[in-house]
Amino acid sequence: MYKRNKSEVPTRERDGLTCHLLLQDTDVRGTRLAVTWVDVEPGSRQQPHLHLPEQIYVIVKGEGRMQVGQKFREVSEGDIIYIPPNIVHGIENTSPYATLTYVTAATPSFDVAAFYDVGINSHTTEPVGR
Repeated sequence: MYKRNKSEVPTRERDGLTCHLLLQDTDVRGTRLAVTWVDVEPGSRQQPHLHLPEQIYVIVKGEGRMQVGQKFREVSEGDIIYIPPNIVHGIENTSPYATLTYVTAATPSFDVAAFYDVGINSHTTEPVGR
């Protein structure tokens, strides 16, 4: 059994986002999932980017604005957002005072740490929008 708490896993920080790497391809042999817990500070945003794995975001708390392709939607606690493979997406915390928290799951799994560290997608070598 693989069990980790977000306080025990590696984290990455960038532009007001703190990403807890809950599960990635190096953690469990043969996994097809990558899972993260992300806290977005008030007024911060994830840069629009794309990658091969399909993905979901589950909004745990807060509110924001999500981009998937050319569509933008307001999101809040309890929402799930599906992102197809190779579609530009990103999220923004629209609150001036509260943290936005979401959990993502992507398949197939990929090296999320490298994605944050290098700023490219390990599957397509597409640069992450900045």
